[in-house]
This record gives sequence, structure tokens and C-alpha cells, in this order.
Amino acid sequence: MPAAKYTYGLGRRKAATARARLYKGKGNITINDKPALEYLSGNKTYLAEITDPLALTQKQKEYDITIRVSGGGLAGQVDAIKLAISKALQTEFPDLRPVLKKAGFVKRDPREKERKKYGLRSARKKEQFSKR
Repeated sequence: MPAAKYTYGLGRRKAATARARLYKGKGNITINDKPALEYLSGNKTYLAEITDPLALTQKQKEYDITIRVSGGGLAGQVDAIKLAISKALQTEFPDLRPVLKKAGFVKRDPREKERKKYGLRSARKKEQFSKR
């Protein structure tokens, strides 16, 4: 069986990494071999956030998307998926880049968890100071 042609996009956010593949299809989204709504625990807000790049470019019903995501929590994974889909769309249609960029879907959010330092409780929290 010949492999179907797809467009690939990679997205990262916090500790999450998402790899998206766009195939010609009817608009089905699967995340880690599960339907998207089932993977997102029925959270329609997260589903809407994932499909934002597709909605912006009016391509919701044109592509089936399969996503592999690992690491992080659900919120970080959702942002990573959104970036991966945006990058895949950008690869398929280079003329959509200005539209996606203006909406803020192209830039990776660089904020990461700060490491814990020795002698402190967490990254910056110190023991309470006692004068006496």
C-alpha cells in the first residue's frame, strides 16, 4: 500500500512536543490514535484552540490531521499542537504565512519552567527570614 502524501509540522511548548501530519480529507483530527475530543477529555475549548489555525484559513473540512504528542500537561500539549498545525499549513501554503503570523500562530512561546536552585525551596522562594 503506497503511503498517502502529507505535510508535516513540529510544535513545542513548555515540555510538550507535537508532530502533526496534514492529509487531504474531511476534517477528522486524531491525537495519539484517539479522536481529538476524547484525548482532550471532552474539553471543547481546547478543541477550538487546536482548530484555530484551520478556522482562520478556512481549511477545517479539507484536511485530516494525525498528531503525535508527548511530554508536558494538556495545556502545553494544546499549544504545541496549535503551533505544529500552523507550521504544517505554512509549509503547504507559503502565502498563508502573513495571515498566521498576524494572528500569532507562528511564534513559539519561549517560556519554560525555571530550575530549582540549591539552598532555596524552589526556583526563587527562600526560607523565611528570622531577625531573632
